[in-house]
Amino acid sequence: MNYSNIDIRDAFFDKIYDIAAKDKDVIFITADADAFSLRKYKKDFPEQFINVGVAEQNMVAVAAGLALSGKKVFIYAIIPFLTMRCYEHIKVNICSMNLPVTIIGIGSGLSFGNDGPTHHAIQDISIMRTLPEIMILNPCDSMSAAACAQISYESKKPIYVRIDKGVLKPLYNDKDVFSKGLKVLKKTTDINIISTGIMSQQAVLVAEELKKHNVNVGIIDLFRIKQVDEKLLIKLIKNSKQLITIEENSILGGIGTVVSEILTDNKLNIPLKRIALEDKQCFDYGTREWLHEHYGLDVQSLTKTILNEA
Repeated sequence: MNYSNIDIRDAFFDKIYDIAAKDKDVIFITADADAFSLRKYKKDFPEQFINVGVAEQNMVAVAAGLALSGKKVFIYAIIPFLTMRCYEHIKVNICSMNLPVTIIGIGSGLSFGNDGPTHHAIQDISIMRTLPEIMILNPCDSMSAAACAQISYESKKPIYVRIDKGVLKPLYNDKDVFSKGLKVLKKTTDINIISTGIMSQQAVLVAEELKKHNVNVGIIDLFRIKQVDEKLLIKLIKNSKQLITIEENSILGGIGTVVSEILTDNKLNIPLKRIALEDKQCFDYGTREWLHEHYGLDVQSLTKTILNEA
């Protein structure tokens, strides 16, 4: 299938549609959150679709009950309302019993920029990482989003998937092995960027800008943020002279923290520069592009920061 012109969110839900068409035990629950591709699912599989309304915590409880009844359950809402509002319910009802429920959060990072601080999803990785049973997936394009849907269906444990929106440049193809949880987007060298989600898109553009300054960087997309293949990642980065993590999340608890923990636990003495949102409340409104410029996550700002480290 050609994913080059498919919205990343639609790619995920289209794959769930195909799965549900073959497996009547697949149940999709939404807390009044919509998506264009979900309308076809609702129309064709009404008995496999539930809208609980604006009641995210209840949605988690319903999902747990259905999972205990042998159903494969997917739940869907906007990230802050699904993770922070439901954290205790996810911990107790889903993770404590290690149930195969997939938690789909829409609006990763600053993608709902104009909706303001209530919709910014910049702490969810930090808090969800503390749940021992959960896997966290953060696709960067439509191909990887569809792969995350398949991974979620096949998993027998809880999974949290952070979904962006929009048609993004293809960074993966059907020859990629998604079980690794990462991909080398640009061959590793002395200076290497580790990124995730939309920031992997930015990293590719930043690498092009850095090349104009005669600085060559490698890029690793880390789409499986929790349950990282540490041995593989270490193999890829062990000869680095400088590592840089880029993420559209709080600097506390995200992939910068993940990488620093791996370096420390394995006694790897590699300089690490973490580029992320500062540890402060984000009360700003604006387009995602404006917010990126405001917080230093646009291509020009990232390029300048990395040049200072090179």
